[in-house]
Amino acid sequence: MKVLFSLLAVIVLILVAIMGAYTTSLHYTFGIIIPYLALTLFVGGFIYRVVKWGRSPVPFRIPTTIGQQKSLPWIKQNKIENPTSTLGVIVRMALEILFFRSLFRNTKTELSQGPKGPILAYGSAKWLWLGSLFFHWSFLIILIRHLRYFLDPIPFSIQILESIDGILQIGLPAVYLTDAFFLIAVTYLFLRRIFIPQLKYISLAADFFPLFLIMSIASTGVLMRYFYKVDLVAVKQLAIGLATFQPVLPSGIGAMFFVHIFLVSSLFAYFPLSKLMHMGGIFMSPTRNMISNNRMVRHINPWNQEVKYHTYEQYEDEYRDKMKKAGIPVEKE
Repeated sequence: MKVLFSLLAVIVLILVAIMGAYTTSLHYTFGIIIPYLALTLFVGGFIYRVVKWGRSPVPFRIPTTIGQQKSLPWIKQNKIENPTSTLGVIVRMALEILFFRSLFRNTKTELSQGPKGPILAYGSAKWLWLGSLFFHWSFLIILIRHLRYFLDPIPFSIQILESIDGILQIGLPAVYLTDAFFLIAVTYLFLRRIFIPQLKYISLAADFFPLFLIMSIASTGVLMRYFYKVDLVAVKQLAIGLATFQPVLPSGIGAMFFVHIFLVSSLFAYFPLSKLMHMGGIFMSPTRNMISNNRMVRHINPWNQEVKYHTYEQYEDEYRDKMKKAGIPVEKE
């Protein structure tokens, strides 16, 4: 039911996009107004979520570590897994953000039949790490490649990236490796939520919807590049106009383009409301971006209320007579 609900929602978006693509009077709305509105929601929502997270109180150092902490001189410290310096935190965060280091250590549990009955066994599970790595890196490269539509002249670095991405050129236009990797990776991430019972049980409609939406964006992009041709000159003219806030709507762009840009705008508008915000949240995670120096530095909660307390001298002055009657020794007679 959760899968069907998410699929139905994306189908509705596609139908709305098709309606706008084949209605000439709606081209300005779908080509200019909706992208600007989606960008505003994306930037505003992203900033709001990050600021809200940044204002959350974190009174203590709570890094999650698995390595040896810095302690006695003859015990070797794990400077990356349990960093006590800013450089160590930067390296740890970089490995996490760029290469998903913690996901690389992912394990799976399964029951295997032993001589005396079922045995719980643990094994390495690298497919999720590999699929996530291909998905995110392909997505990033595709986004960088799309900058050629917004920049004139096209930077040399983007041209080099395109050349490497299309190194296995098979006819014209060139087939980009990231297009294939991206579609394979997002399909794998979807199928594992369907065929792994434990994962399917905890998956929500909010987990399937962005996967369907991203699949649709990738599919329309591939269709636009290899099957349904669009006027790339007109597309670039529109993109540069949007980027410079001087929007123009050239004629003859192609219906598939309006479907594609509407789905992209839907993803941008939905982004701050979804779990996709882990893109910004990873930088704000106190379990990873903090130095682990709890044993080296005493951390005092800065907003602790002042506590009124009795010293022993005050206590004895108040109860001296009663203490003497009870036979309790006192320091002052």
